[in-house]
Amino acid sequence: MGKKVTKAIFPVAGMGTRFLPATKSVPKEIMTLVDRPLVQYAIDEARAAGIKEFIFVTSKGKGALEDYFDHSPVLEQELRRKGKTELLEILKATNMESGAIAYIRQHRALGLGHAVWCARRLIANEPFAVILPDDVIAAETPCLQQMVEAYEETGGNMVAAMEVPPEAASAYGVLDLEEDRGSIVKVKGMVEKPKPAEAPSNLAVIGRYILSPSILRNLNKMKEGAGGEIQLTDAIAQDIGTSNSVYGFRFRGQRFDCGSKAGFLQASVAFALARDDLRDDLSRYLRDIVQLDKAAE
Repeated sequence: MGKKVTKAIFPVAGMGTRFLPATKSVPKEIMTLVDRPLVQYAIDEARAAGIKEFIFVTSKGKGALEDYFDHSPVLEQELRRKGKTELLEILKATNMESGAIAYIRQHRALGLGHAVWCARRLIANEPFAVILPDDVIAAETPCLQQMVEAYEETGGNMVAAMEVPPEAASAYGVLDLEEDRGSIVKVKGMVEKPKPAEAPSNLAVIGRYILSPSILRNLNKMKEGAGGEIQLTDAIAQDIGTSNSVYGFRFRGQRFDCGSKAGFLQASVAFALARDDLRDDLSRYLRDIVQLDKAAE
């Protein structure tokens, strides 16, 4: 079914103001979730899905993010000298081969659609993935890998979707369903940030996409959408009813919104509890806190 998905766009140009003062000098994407930067989770997920080329849409002040993927010969030499082979292996996962990674600047914050459009010359005429590192997904099979497998059946465009309570729908793009096949749903409409009463379903789009190159052509013609920004949702919705149908994919896994402090903290706890080396100490600490809270009541 068509071409393989080998390129992914990572829109990382945001200022991260919700995490000030930390983000005054540290790009949000390299803030650590347990002991790995947010962006490393996104990279690992992309690699598992067969992505070979990684395109970062950045902005001024993201130099530390670009440096993170460089080799660090002095550090590697020191670890080798001390015989720390485990740490060397961990470090190896952070290195990107020459030419595998590209950085494109988004000079004005005009929305997610505009960020994707900025990478158009590196995509050419092939399908591509978009991964938002703020959305971290804990899953047995990485989310994008699940989507790539489903996309082999459907082609067209695919967005990751999850069920949200009606009152939360106004924070998302929401799907209007034509046909529900379980994990895959066919879409007849998409509404960006609807009022709760006007949401066509409770299936919300989150930050994983597999898109056909026609989306870039749609973005070429776009004017501003909701909030004065160029919305990716609008460009995808334009493909509904064409030969590049739009599908939602109910992924298996738990999504954490690491664009918010509460979501980041929840993810930190969940990922730490999943680690053999941290689980016992942390769960003991959490139990003690809960007992103290109960005693205080």
